[in-house]
Amino acid sequence: MKEVLRDIGAIARALDSISNIEFKELDLTKGQYLYVIRICENPGMIQEKVAELLKVDRTTASRAIQKLVTKGFIEKRYDAHNKKNKHLFPTEKSLALYPFLKREGDYSNARALDGFSDEEIDCIHHLLGRVRQNIEVDWDYVKKGHKRHY
Repeated sequence: MKEVLRDIGAIARALDSISNIEFKELDLTKGQYLYVIRICENPGMIQEKVAELLKVDRTTASRAIQKLVTKGFIEKRYDAHNKKNKHLFPTEKSLALYPFLKREGDYSNARALDGFSDEEIDCIHHLLGRVRQNIEVDWDYVKKGHKRHY
């Protein structure tokens, strides 16, 4: 069997490393740019949803979000009906950076798909979507405290 997950992981790590280097001057490090992008795209979502979108545990998300609050990128607002829920909103600082972050993502996407036909891009998108769905089943299972059987 071909080990496609090694390639997917290498691609993800390379892109993350590039972004961390390029965004360091913006005071966004260690994947924090991902949180800013998701919160700009989904203002008002709760922390648990951000963790789910990024496929990280709640503790990791909590630490990253708290750092972004301290740095002035994110604002927390309490839910009027449920004080346990804190809705996350981008600050003006994040909203000003978002177009730049989006351009970087679009550029990386274009570079990754350079030389592929529209049909090939559609095929890659479809197949990776299926891979993601397969993995999300296990991700959800393990996050609920279960163990996979190899």
